[in-house]
Amino acid sequence: MLRLTVSPFFSPSFRRQLQLCTLNRHFASRKSVNEASEEDIQAARSWLQKLDAETIPRTICELSFSRSSGPGGQNVNKVNSKATLKVTLDSLLQHIPKALHPQISASRYVAPRSNSIIIQADDNRKQNDNALSCYARLHQMIVEAARNALPGETSAEQVQHVKNLQKSENERRLKSKKMHSSKKGSRRGGRADD
Repeated sequence: MLRLTVSPFFSPSFRRQLQLCTLNRHFASRKSVNEASEEDIQAARSWLQKLDAETIPRTICELSFSRSSGPGGQNVNKVNSKATLKVTLDSLLQHIPKALHPQISASRYVAPRSNSIIIQADDNRKQNDNALSCYARLHQMIVEAARNALPGETSAEQVQHVKNLQKSENERRLKSKKMHSSKKGSRRGGRADD
């Protein structure tokens, strides 16, 4: 258990703040309890390589159009060009590897009340372009979630470099221990009792 000793010279409110700050730091530096296994990470990486904007099934998406705001000339308040893409979180997570689920659920596009992802686009004057922009943003959101959730792959050269560093550090440590031991031994052996 983490115990913090705070000087009695500080006020009680400051002591509580200091203790909370220390506890936050302690829990923030711990590993996540529900980290994905190595197999899940490899499966997510291979799935991500195959992913593009067309891979996401359109059947789980609900696309609607409405009037967009802003400049548009003759189309303003006459044509429904703004696209809104709504995907329920449950149906999307069925198609995504488990390693990415926490990041997808924490996305800025998630609407917690409806438990769905809502993406809007009104950048273009055409409905089709805005719809494609919504699907591209959904794809980009999934790629960003994967980038944040999956650790980078370590190359064989990097692994070998780390092993060499560990080996040299161990040798240095053993050499230091032997020198310290011989120094202590010379002190013991050099004294004569009178």
